[in-house]
Amino acid sequence: MVKKPEVAVLKSSGTNCDEETKIAFELAGGNAKIVHTQELYAKKKSLDSYHIVVFPGGFSYGDDIAAGKVWATEIKHFFIEKLEKFIKEGKLVLGICNGFQVLAKLGLLPALDCKMEQSVSLIFNDSARYEDRWVYLKKSSKKSIFVKDLDGLLYIPVAHAEGKFITKDDGTLAQLFENNQVVFQYVNKDGHLNGYPANPNGSIGNIAGICDRTGRILGMMPHPERAVLKTHYPNWRRNRIKERIMGVTIIKNALNYAKKTLL
Repeated sequence: MVKKPEVAVLKSSGTNCDEETKIAFELAGGNAKIVHTQELYAKKKSLDSYHIVVFPGGFSYGDDIAAGKVWATEIKHFFIEKLEKFIKEGKLVLGICNGFQVLAKLGLLPALDCKMEQSVSLIFNDSARYEDRWVYLKKSSKKSIFVKDLDGLLYIPVAHAEGKFITKDDGTLAQLFENNQVVFQYVNKDGHLNGYPANPNGSIGNIAGICDRTGRILGMMPHPERAVLKTHYPNWRRNRIKERIMGVTIIKNALNYAKKTLL
């Protein structure tokens, strides 16, 4: 029997995309489990047996202070050493939507100069409303292992109220581009950088996703787990949906990397 990569889909109070993320990784060929972070804090469960950790979307702790802030603070106080150990072992971390917000507030992304301190954030959309729409993404860097087999524009949905990517200063933004850590940018259907609604939240530089210096940690606001089956697509009856534009390719890249390097 072929061994499958083990995937931990983390869950905390308010996360609501854990089940669909688990199913997406299973459909792509992984063995995924939902793991409550409180069980990790209490040492009832461990990350040692997993190859990929996913912070899924949702509204952790109701976004009461700011999106992802409470969950990030909790992890920083109770679990950060174990998570850092997991990363140093060459394993993978993916943060989707609220998960991206958590990674940014933890400082795991972008971790410029290898410092784990917050230098970017995701704030309220320029539209001042919740944006739920399909968007086009341009792969802006080959640095991340998650984008290896993507070809052309990615077409996947967003669903967030606090998705506007900002940096603490212009130097941080410049460094992200210089380091090839900007993985995805929002574009229109022709592949050009554009404003709303192509850029659904007003992110600076049209940034939709970034990685760390190793390329093994990825955070993105759009939801790849909601673009795994061709029938997920609103135009699947009219158009031929190619896998290279689907979110499942991001997930398969992670699983293939784990198979080759971690199993």
